[in-house]
Amino acid sequence: MKYISGRLCHIKVALACLILSAAGSVMAQQKQSLPIIQQVKFKNDTTSIISFGAKGDGITLNTESINKTIASVSQKGGGVVLIPSGLWLTGPIELKSNVNLHLKRDAILQFTADFNQYKLVQGNWEGQPAWRNQSPISGVNLENIAITGTGIIDGNGGAWRMVKKDKLTETQWKTLVASGGIVRADGKMWYPSEKTVKGSNTKNAGVIEAGKTAADYEDIKDFLRPNLLVLTGCKKVLLEGVTFQNSPAWNLHPLLCEDLTLRNLQVKNPWFAQNGDGVDVESCKNVLIEGSTFDVGDDGICIKSGRDEAGRKRGVPTENVIVRNNVVYHAHGGFVIGSEMSGGAKNIWVYDCSFIGTDIGLRFKTTRGRGGVVENIYINNINMIDIPGEAILFDMYYAAVDPVPLAGEKREAIKTVTVPVTEATPQFRNFYIKDIVANGAEKAIFFRGLPEMNIKDIHLENVTIKAKKGIEIIEAAGIFLKNINVITENTNPVVMIQNSSNINISNLKYPDNSKVLFGVAGEKTKGIKISATDVSKAKTASLLSAEVDKKALEISK
Repeated sequence: MKYISGRLCHIKVALACLILSAAGSVMAQQKQSLPIIQQVKFKNDTTSIISFGAKGDGITLNTESINKTIASVSQKGGGVVLIPSGLWLTGPIELKSNVNLHLKRDAILQFTADFNQYKLVQGNWEGQPAWRNQSPISGVNLENIAITGTGIIDGNGGAWRMVKKDKLTETQWKTLVASGGIVRADGKMWYPSEKTVKGSNTKNAGVIEAGKTAADYEDIKDFLRPNLLVLTGCKKVLLEGVTFQNSPAWNLHPLLCEDLTLRNLQVKNPWFAQNGDGVDVESCKNVLIEGSTFDVGDDGICIKSGRDEAGRKRGVPTENVIVRNNVVYHAHGGFVIGSEMSGGAKNIWVYDCSFIGTDIGLRFKTTRGRGGVVENIYINNINMIDIPGEAILFDMYYAAVDPVPLAGEKREAIKTVTVPVTEATPQFRNFYIKDIVANGAEKAIFFRGLPEMNIKDIHLENVTIKAKKGIEIIEAAGIFLKNINVITENTNPVVMIQNSSNINISNLKYPDNSKVLFGVAGEKTKGIKISATDVSKAKTASLLSAEVDKKALEISK
């Protein structure tokens, strides 16, 4: 018996070792599956912009001095360009290969409010080729570049932006109007100039048209706001430690870049800043965003890949992206994909992030006409508090409006129609989301796909959300919800499912004495399976609309 017992003991130990080995192998595979982002490397040589005549007095325009310093260092094989202590006023800066632009802690690099310093250039706006004012900082087809340090880069965005009255206090509004500019006839919008007004009333303003030159856009020039930093076609890029703030439009816009690292940044805009995104990573490959803080006027951390036909023609997805250890305060979304995702997005890992007061937490948005496939998205360990909208949102009816309506604002309900599937039909599929906690939201989870193209294969596990409203699933297929705890005020119903199929819900927790646990509607609804859920705590376990087949819902112990 002792011999047999000893044999069993050895077998158990061997099995344990095999299990641990397998687990370690899985963990190793997971680590190996993360993309490797190549890093920058520079010569030790440092050149101060002072050596080329720059003056940090807040008055002198240092555009020429700074650009000469950057060009000289690059021509000599690279190194560090130093922005020392001071307030450095400048026009547009053009980066060069092998240069690290380094800002001291007490250095402020501020871009001038003189629009004449910014020439109109052919660039990109919201995923389409367009004329824009030259970005304050830009670089094209560069390699091995960086902006580092702990100083501040200020885009002077208040000089460029239009502002909605409803987003300011009465005192702020009066102060803004008294500063100059133009107020719209209805009194609800302020514009900095007549050219901005005309641009706002021009359809497809700035879109590049054959035969037109920059001169043809001069009458709307002020409306064509630049993004603060635009890097196009660059390889091996580092942005580290710096504060980017007060951008005219988007703060950071890497486009068609590879091996991009954003680390320990502070990215800030006023909460009312229209198009005031934090970072928009567009059609990039091998990206790391870590340890950074965002507090902005539009989406916080956003993945894009071009818009509609132009994006599909470019055909370059954003792929191999790691987003970790970031904090997002105000933003339209904490982590966002879309809506300009026509080139697709894939292989993205998001983990260990906190969203505090973002309008929406995890926000995935698109609309008909975009096309593109978003797939293989892995998200875990996300914490949220005070979310005015949805904690988790998938929406294929994006309408280019603020995610949370302003006081008194009325919006029309979505009219559902089915259209043929074409290359312009977008797709969301293969999302894996787990270990999510949200304390305070308007709605816990929202899925809204298209009738012709459902949201597909979404897996949520270990999610706890306290919200006014529960879960709503519309036009979705292959949704797996496991270990979901919804603490909600509105329990009529806790979960609403409409025109969806293959919905699997396991171990759902909800408030005792809920009015209706599951509301089911839509003649296309089928294959709803509920397991490991105590439905007896609800006053009504399920309420099926007349058009729903009674076999559509299956509840098992």
